[in-house]
Amino acid sequence: MGEQVAPDHFRIVDFSVDETSGTAAHFVRSPDQHAKALERFFRRTGSDFRRFNYLGEWHSHPSFPVRPSREDMMSMQGLVDGERDIDFSALVIVRLRCFFLLEAAAYMFVRHRTPSHVALTT
Repeated sequence: MGEQVAPDHFRIVDFSVDETSGTAAHFVRSPDQHAKALERFFRRTGSDFRRFNYLGEWHSHPSFPVRPSREDMMSMQGLVDGERDIDFSALVIVRLRCFFLLEAAAYMFVRHRTPSHVALTT
């Protein structure tokens, strides 16, 4: 979940962690847990949807490159092309390599457009 701090600029304010579904190699979104996390967030931020809102999803690829799978791409594009009434969504994939190197990539999904991405290694 994020806060819009300027036009086209967002700050990540909170995120949820699903510790019950999926595996180390397969992400599964739990709609019930996700809905509860969003409800708590919006209650805490006064339901100010112009300032605070859902930005997207994240998961790790502990043993794989930080590229979305075909299933990741279809799921995220489905969010913006009809599953939810949103104009865009972001997917962040992270991976820790060699105990000290963090790899991350962010992918932006915009309604009826080709996804774009930014990669980061620190």
